[in-house]
Amino acid sequence: MEALLEQVAQLPGLLAVSRSALVRAWDAPTLGRALEWARYFQHLHGRFRARPRLRAALGRRLRQGQPGSPLGFRHLGRCAALLGLALLENRALPPAACRRLLQSLLRPGAAAEAPSLALLARRKAASRLLAPAPRPAGSPAALEPQVRAEAQMLLARLREEEEEAEPGGGRAGEARERLRWVAGLLEQLPQPRALRVVAAALQQQRGGDEEGLRGRAGGGHVAGPLLSWLLESQERFSAFCLLLPGSLLASLAAHYSQLRPPYLDLLTAWGSRLLYDPLQGRWHNSCLGEAELSWEELRERFDCLCRGPALLRGQTRAALELLKVQDGDFHICGLSVWTDLLMEVEKSLRKEEEELASVDNICYPVLSL
Repeated sequence: MEALLEQVAQLPGLLAVSRSALVRAWDAPTLGRALEWARYFQHLHGRFRARPRLRAALGRRLRQGQPGSPLGFRHLGRCAALLGLALLENRALPPAACRRLLQSLLRPGAAAEAPSLALLARRKAASRLLAPAPRPAGSPAALEPQVRAEAQMLLARLREEEEEAEPGGGRAGEARERLRWVAGLLEQLPQPRALRVVAAALQQQRGGDEEGLRGRAGGGHVAGPLLSWLLESQERFSAFCLLLPGSLLASLAAHYSQLRPPYLDLLTAWGSRLLYDPLQGRWHNSCLGEAELSWEELRERFDCLCRGPALLRGQTRAALELLKVQDGDFHICGLSVWTDLLMEVEKSLRKEEEELASVDNICYPVLSL
């Protein structure tokens, strides 16, 4: 078994070399040996995919010593495809080795085990299609098609990790390993993009995006590593909340209870640093140059939370009322930011209720005819 694990551990190196300039030294026989290894790995996948313990052991060995590695057991079954795509895109591959590769890919029956040139073309076209169009400077951040696609792939991989986990294994150890993998993957991206991918994945997992993946059994385990990565750093979570609109954050907080206390704590910290200017009659930031919310943004965030489901709405209003009492329980504007926020939120909710009531009064005679 140990010899088999050592053989499988060579796959990451083989794929890394196939994408590097080292293939300049490959001749046709070297390429042939690489393709033979790929077919051998596919054979192992077919042999062990129905044996959960061995499948989990092989997956762990593929990731051993490689934090953030995207490889798992399922990649053994696609090894020829991965190797072929990497070599076809590598301009360093010598002509003789390239001809040998094309002969291997185009021989009868090869389509079942290796990618065709059409597959490569489709993948390149898809990457162009999904690339986001440039946005005008200052336009609000959105979850672009590319971000949603990356989120779907991230969720799919997390689900596969869940399925490949060794039955009866330690949950704590598995959670740590999954968190390391998620961190290694997301930290390769620029932070704003990584945060948008996590937001899109959490949104799709909760079923909020009709084009995304639907939640299913085990969904809590899938979202768990994403939430842990997001919440393990106060700076990261603060950037996440600054980047996303209040409506999306309220939707996520309504579904993921782990997000509610830290989100309310963050809003509280931002609100406590606002100062009232009696000459202008408005609240403003006391820390110039720091990335924090303005009064208008803070009010909008609390308003979104108070328009959410009953539990979230009740927790938010209770938090505002407690802050108001702790700050002196004033009832006059300009003395406490929490008094003013609570008054603004209640006024907004009353206005919404009055508008709904007026619509009901208009519709009722029509419906009763």
